[in-house]
Amino acid sequence: MTSLVRLSRRGVLAGAAALAACAPKPAAKAGRATLRIATYKGGVQHLLKAAGLADTPYDIAWSEFAGGNLITEAIDARAVDIGSMSEIPPIFVAGRSTQLKLVAVQRGDVNAQVTLVPKSSAIRSAADLKGKRVGYVRATTAQYFLARLLAEQKLSFADIRPVALSPQDGLSAFTQGSLDAWVIYGVQGTLARARLGARVLATGLGRLSGNYVQAALAEALADPPRRAAIVDHLKRVKQAYAWADTHADAWAAAQAAATGVPIEAYQQQHRERSAPTTLAPVDAAAIASQQTVADTFARLGAIPAKVDVRPLWTTELNSDTQ
Repeated sequence: MTSLVRLSRRGVLAGAAALAACAPKPAAKAGRATLRIATYKGGVQHLLKAAGLADTPYDIAWSEFAGGNLITEAIDARAVDIGSMSEIPPIFVAGRSTQLKLVAVQRGDVNAQVTLVPKSSAIRSAADLKGKRVGYVRATTAQYFLARLLAEQKLSFADIRPVALSPQDGLSAFTQGSLDAWVIYGVQGTLARARLGARVLATGLGRLSGNYVQAALAEALADPPRRAAIVDHLKRVKQAYAWADTHADAWAAAQAAATGVPIEAYQQQHRERSAPTTLAPVDAAAIASQQTVADTFARLGAIPAKVDVRPLWTTELNSDTQ
């Protein structure tokens, strides 16, 4: 049995007690556990169903979020047991007491992370971004990508006119000609290319790690029924990604049905991907990658000071999820 709760930014930021109250509770007694999983629109629940992996020996309560930062807050609020995000949102809780533990690494495509310019733009390289209006999504891989891209030309955010926008607002602004360039990820960039003929100035290849993380609630890891469910869920996710890599059209159809985005956009993403998505154990390379990102965000002033990300990570599920 599954259920879905959609949690808004207002609901998350209202406080831990309010958020925990609006999310389904795990089973308190022996029997079928309930695993509370954070997801996105078009998220992993649709992939598991398409891959024939949705029938679990425990109940799932899905909660839909707009971004990884909200999932981070929800885990800290003890409102969900596990969720995925890029390596960036956990940086904002590093250095403080937190319920969040990073238990596995998703590695995958970085070619869907793009810097776009209008098809008629005179911008031909990142150096040409100087003085231009550049849209990006704050506190995400888009901000880090933009920082890396500018640094290659010995530029910084001070040399451009940065405009922080949500993905949806960014697409609208780019469509209306309000941006000279747009740094974006996922299907929004694919749609801009298809609808507007937008040109790719750069991709995340060589600039982004491609690392995403699976973050779990520490209390859930300490509770045997939920811990077992988390391990089982991660194994299913790993199988589902392997299935998607060899069943591209079925994966694209499932995504299109879930989001309303044309199937061609997902088929294009699959064709252009830099690597298939895999689920891997925690390792030193993943921790070092996140530390590099955290140090960059500290230099940008996106976080108040340098933080050590190592305490966020645990290898305790490595052997169980191999």
